[in-house]
Amino acid sequence: MARYKGPVCRKCRREGQKLYLKGQRCYGPKCSWEKRQYPPGQGGENSGRRRPTDYAIQLREKQKLRAIYGVLEKPFRKYIAEADRMDGVAGENLLWLLERRLDSLIYRAGLAASRKEARQLVAHGHFTVNGHTVDVASYLVRPGDTVKVKDRSKDIAPVAGSAAASGGRPPLSWLQVDRDARAAILVARPERSEIDTDIDEQMIIEFYSR
Repeated sequence: MARYKGPVCRKCRREGQKLYLKGQRCYGPKCSWEKRQYPPGQGGENSGRRRPTDYAIQLREKQKLRAIYGVLEKPFRKYIAEADRMDGVAGENLLWLLERRLDSLIYRAGLAASRKEARQLVAHGHFTVNGHTVDVASYLVRPGDTVKVKDRSKDIAPVAGSAAASGGRPPLSWLQVDRDARAAILVARPERSEIDTDIDEQMIIEFYSR
């Protein structure tokens, strides 16, 4: 499967804001966005003089959301279609589907430093859902499901390090986390205000409605 393998900090600079794609590095002085707050490439410092079109703004919102959750275009379109079929507001449905991904939930629970690291840990079989090993990062967790680090994996560096670093994160009302057991339970669907993703999801729905 095609996957972006270049410097992920370029994505933050391209979108004009921090996307928090590299875990703890994003919070420290080594963050590339803190050093160069302009688009990458030749002439990046002088870009942005022209007013972007509505299409360009919607496109950037879409690319930003894809980058945050690490989703390729084809599966992203499937999420859009599923969000449209669900009851309620399509944009909020889209964010709910993305938050239900196993890699995203692991990151939210503080069991991985980033969603990218969470995908790697899932692919290597370090997590279970309701006691069964799941190695697919896009697996959709349902309310009531328990996600847990395997006993043999609790002390590996990525899990132990991220668990310690996430101790200061504010708790999420929709996610019950047991840091000692390295486990999390998806309690319920969160309200839009409880999802801190800085995105205008309605623009993305409009982009695909053209």
